[in-house]
Amino acid sequence: MKPHRLTLTALFLAMALVLSYVENLLPALPFLPPGVKLGLSHVVIMYCLFFVGAPSAFWIALLKSLFVLLTRGMIAALLSLSGGMLSLLCLFTLSRVGGKRISYLALSATGAIVHNLGQLFGVSLLISHSFLFYYIPVLLISGLLTGLVTGILLRIVMPALAHLENHL
Repeated sequence: MKPHRLTLTALFLAMALVLSYVENLLPALPFLPPGVKLGLSHVVIMYCLFFVGAPSAFWIALLKSLFVLLTRGMIAALLSLSGGMLSLLCLFTLSRVGGKRISYLALSATGAIVHNLGQLFGVSLLISHSFLFYYIPVLLISGLLTGLVTGILLRIVMPALAHLENHL
Protein backbone atom coordinates (compact mmCIF):
# COMPACT_ATOMS: atom_id res chain seq x y z
CA MET A 1 0.00 0.00 0.00
CA LYS A 2 1.15 3.51 -0.71
CA PRO A 3 1.78 5.64 2.41
CA HIS A 4 -1.22 7.89 1.74
CA ARG A 5 -3.62 4.96 1.33
CA LEU A 6 -2.11 3.20 4.35
CA THR A 7 -2.64 6.32 6.45
CA LEU A 8 -6.24 6.61 5.27
CA THR A 9 -6.88 2.94 5.95
CA ALA A 10 -5.42 3.23 9.46
CA LEU A 11 -7.52 6.31 10.18
CA PHE A 12 -10.70 4.67 8.92
CA LEU A 13 -9.85 1.48 10.82
CA ALA A 14 -9.59 3.53 14.02
CA MET A 15 -13.00 5.07 13.28
CA ALA A 16 -14.56 1.66 12.63
CA LEU A 17 -13.11 0.22 15.84
CA VAL A 18 -14.33 3.13 17.95
CA LEU A 19 -17.81 2.91 16.43
CA SER A 20 -17.89 -0.85 16.98
CA TYR A 21 -16.76 -0.49 20.59
CA VAL A 22 -19.17 2.33 21.40
CA GLU A 23 -22.07 0.51 19.77
CA ASN A 24 -21.30 -2.55 21.87
CA LEU A 25 -21.46 -0.42 25.03
CA LEU A 26 -24.92 0.90 24.20
CA PRO A 27 -27.86 -0.97 25.68
CA ALA A 28 -29.95 -3.01 23.27
CA LEU A 29 -32.62 -0.90 21.65
CA PRO A 30 -36.02 -2.13 22.86
CA PHE A 31 -37.61 -2.08 19.42
CA LEU A 32 -34.89 -4.25 17.83
CA PRO A 33 -34.98 -8.07 17.96
CA PRO A 34 -32.36 -9.87 20.10
CA GLY A 35 -28.85 -9.64 18.69
CA VAL A 36 -29.65 -6.91 16.15
CA LYS A 37 -27.48 -3.79 16.14
CA LEU A 38 -27.27 -0.85 13.77
CA GLY A 39 -23.79 -1.71 12.51
CA LEU A 40 -22.36 1.80 12.70
CA SER A 41 -18.84 0.67 11.80
CA HIS A 42 -20.15 -0.50 8.44
CA VAL A 43 -20.66 3.15 7.45
CA VAL A 44 -16.89 3.53 7.50
CA ILE A 45 -16.29 0.22 5.72
CA MET A 46 -18.78 1.13 2.97
CA TYR A 47 -17.16 4.53 2.51
CA CYS A 48 -13.77 2.87 2.15
CA LEU A 49 -15.10 0.34 -0.33
CA PHE A 50 -16.71 2.99 -2.52
CA PHE A 51 -14.11 5.77 -2.30
CA VAL A 52 -10.77 4.54 -0.94
CA GLY A 53 -10.61 1.06 -2.44
CA ALA A 54 -11.64 -2.54 -1.90
CA PRO A 55 -8.32 -3.60 -0.32
CA SER A 56 -8.70 -0.96 2.40
CA ALA A 57 -12.29 -2.01 3.09
CA PHE A 58 -11.22 -5.66 3.23
CA TRP A 59 -8.42 -4.98 5.73
CA ILE A 60 -10.69 -2.86 7.90
CA ALA A 61 -13.37 -5.56 8.02
CA LEU A 62 -10.77 -8.24 8.76
CA LEU A 63 -8.98 -6.25 11.47
CA LYS A 64 -12.32 -5.23 12.97
CA SER A 65 -13.12 -8.94 13.36
CA LEU A 66 -9.77 -9.41 15.11
CA PHE A 67 -10.66 -6.51 17.42
CA VAL A 68 -14.00 -8.19 18.14
CA LEU A 69 -12.12 -11.40 18.97
CA LEU A 70 -9.98 -9.54 21.48
CA THR A 71 -12.84 -7.59 23.06
CA ARG A 72 -15.87 -9.91 22.82
CA GLY A 73 -14.58 -13.42 22.19
CA MET A 74 -14.46 -16.13 19.57
CA ILE A 75 -18.17 -16.44 18.74
CA ALA A 76 -18.61 -12.71 18.28
CA ALA A 77 -15.50 -12.66 16.08
CA LEU A 78 -16.84 -15.53 13.96
CA LEU A 79 -20.10 -13.62 13.48
CA SER A 80 -18.25 -10.42 12.65
CA LEU A 81 -16.01 -12.19 10.15
CA SER A 82 -18.70 -14.27 8.45
CA GLY A 83 -21.16 -11.39 8.19
CA GLY A 84 -18.58 -8.76 7.35
CA MET A 85 -16.77 -10.69 4.62
CA LEU A 86 -19.95 -11.91 2.92
CA SER A 87 -21.43 -8.41 3.05
CA LEU A 88 -18.24 -6.87 1.69
CA LEU A 89 -18.09 -9.38 -1.16
CA CYS A 90 -21.73 -8.67 -2.02
CA LEU A 91 -21.25 -4.88 -1.90
CA PHE A 92 -18.08 -5.10 -3.98
CA THR A 93 -19.84 -7.22 -6.62
CA LEU A 94 -22.97 -5.05 -6.74
CA SER A 95 -21.00 -1.81 -6.90
CA ARG A 96 -18.90 -3.15 -9.80
CA VAL A 97 -21.82 -4.66 -11.71
CA GLY A 98 -24.35 -1.91 -11.04
CA GLY A 99 -21.98 1.03 -10.99
CA LYS A 100 -23.63 4.37 -10.31
CA ARG A 101 -27.10 2.98 -11.11
CA ILE A 102 -27.44 1.49 -7.62
CA SER A 103 -27.96 3.97 -4.81
CA TYR A 104 -25.90 3.90 -1.62
CA LEU A 105 -29.14 3.32 0.25
CA ALA A 106 -29.91 0.17 -1.76
CA LEU A 107 -26.33 -1.05 -1.43
CA SER A 108 -26.35 -0.45 2.30
CA ALA A 109 -29.66 -2.26 2.82
CA THR A 110 -28.50 -5.19 0.69
CA GLY A 111 -25.18 -5.31 2.53
CA ALA A 112 -26.92 -5.35 5.93
CA ILE A 113 -29.26 -8.16 4.87
CA VAL A 114 -26.35 -10.22 3.53
CA HIS A 115 -24.36 -9.44 6.69
CA ASN A 116 -27.19 -10.87 8.80
CA LEU A 117 -27.42 -13.96 6.59
CA GLY A 118 -23.64 -14.41 6.83
CA GLN A 119 -23.90 -14.28 10.60
CA LEU A 120 -26.68 -16.87 10.49
CA PHE A 121 -24.38 -19.07 8.43
CA GLY A 122 -21.63 -18.55 11.04
CA VAL A 123 -23.99 -19.56 13.84
CA SER A 124 -25.11 -22.61 11.86
CA LEU A 125 -21.49 -23.79 11.87
CA LEU A 126 -21.62 -23.83 15.66
CA ILE A 127 -25.19 -24.97 16.24
CA SER A 128 -26.85 -27.53 14.02
CA HIS A 129 -30.42 -26.72 14.99
CA SER A 130 -32.85 -26.17 12.16
CA PHE A 131 -34.83 -23.64 14.22
CA LEU A 132 -32.16 -21.04 13.41
CA PHE A 133 -33.63 -20.67 9.95
CA TYR A 134 -36.95 -19.54 11.41
CA TYR A 135 -35.08 -16.36 12.33
CA ILE A 136 -34.49 -15.52 8.65
CA PRO A 137 -37.57 -13.25 8.30
CA VAL A 138 -36.45 -11.29 11.37
CA LEU A 139 -32.97 -10.95 9.91
CA LEU A 140 -34.30 -9.84 6.53
CA ILE A 141 -36.54 -7.14 8.00
CA SER A 142 -34.01 -5.94 10.57
CA GLY A 143 -31.27 -5.97 7.91
CA LEU A 144 -33.40 -3.86 5.61
CA LEU A 145 -34.20 -1.33 8.35
CA THR A 146 -30.69 -1.08 9.81
CA GLY A 147 -29.22 -1.00 6.31
CA LEU A 148 -31.42 1.95 5.42
CA VAL A 149 -30.30 3.76 8.60
CA THR A 150 -26.61 3.13 7.90
CA GLY A 151 -27.13 4.13 4.25
CA ILE A 152 -28.65 7.42 5.37
CA LEU A 153 -25.77 7.92 7.81
CA LEU A 154 -23.29 7.23 5.01
CA ARG A 155 -24.91 9.93 2.86
CA ILE A 156 -24.78 12.36 5.80
CA VAL A 157 -21.11 11.76 6.70
CA MET A 158 -19.76 11.37 3.14
CA PRO A 159 -18.86 15.06 2.79
CA ALA A 160 -17.00 15.07 6.12
CA LEU A 161 -15.13 11.86 5.32
CA ALA A 162 -14.24 13.15 1.85
CA HIS A 163 -13.02 16.40 3.38
CA LEU A 164 -10.89 14.45 5.84
CA GLU A 165 -9.56 12.23 3.06
CA ASN A 166 -8.62 15.24 0.92
CA HIS A 167 -6.70 16.90 3.75
CA LEU A 168 -4.40 14.01 4.58
